[in-house]
Amino acid sequence: MLILKVFNYYQQQQKALQQQLAAFAGLVPLLLRLYLAPVLAQAGWQKYQHFADTVAWFGNADWGLALPWPELMATVAIVAELGGAWLLLLGLATRLVCLPLIVVMLVAIAAVHAPYGWLAIADSGSWLADGTLFYHERVMAAAEKLAAANAILQQHGDYPWLTASGKLVILNNGIEFAATYLLLLCCLLLLGPGRYVSLDDWLSRRLQQQRAASELQR
Repeated sequence: MLILKVFNYYQQQQKALQQQLAAFAGLVPLLLRLYLAPVLAQAGWQKYQHFADTVAWFGNADWGLALPWPELMATVAIVAELGGAWLLLLGLATRLVCLPLIVVMLVAIAAVHAPYGWLAIADSGSWLADGTLFYHERVMAAAEKLAAANAILQQHGDYPWLTASGKLVILNNGIEFAATYLLLLCCLLLLGPGRYVSLDDWLSRRLQQQRAASELQR
């Protein structure tokens, strides 16, 4: 049948492409680490620079997260994000460091972002906000507010200067970014650090060489 012939040809081409790309498979974990490291470092550094504000936000029940032991929790988050960023960059203890970072992301999703739905930026035209599982009234109301803000700035401000760095948006602070980082961390947990620019891989190869040398000496 024609369909089977086409599918067989597709499988052959896919296998050939897979063999050609096999040498580059180790780049995937490296790219994930290079993407996540500055994101985590920035988050941890911001918390460290404003430690008192971070502790107040973690512990306050009225406008904060109402977390127990806010000083300890803030310290743990800072150490996990700053330390984790460096360890991911070096490819050292990669799988182990992914575990606390995954917990940090889960806490951030549940305690900070979940009440606001999915979208990080309020876009009422997105199918992720309008009439779907991720519908959120705050997002749907953002278009009218943004239009009013633009009208005021066009009338009373230097609008070309204000928008020279990009169009105005309304931050929704949904789970979108945190969920993306969580997904990437889970991928690293499963894949490991990869073979490129990785102390884990270098130490593993050195250990294997030492074991092989020891067995030859016996």
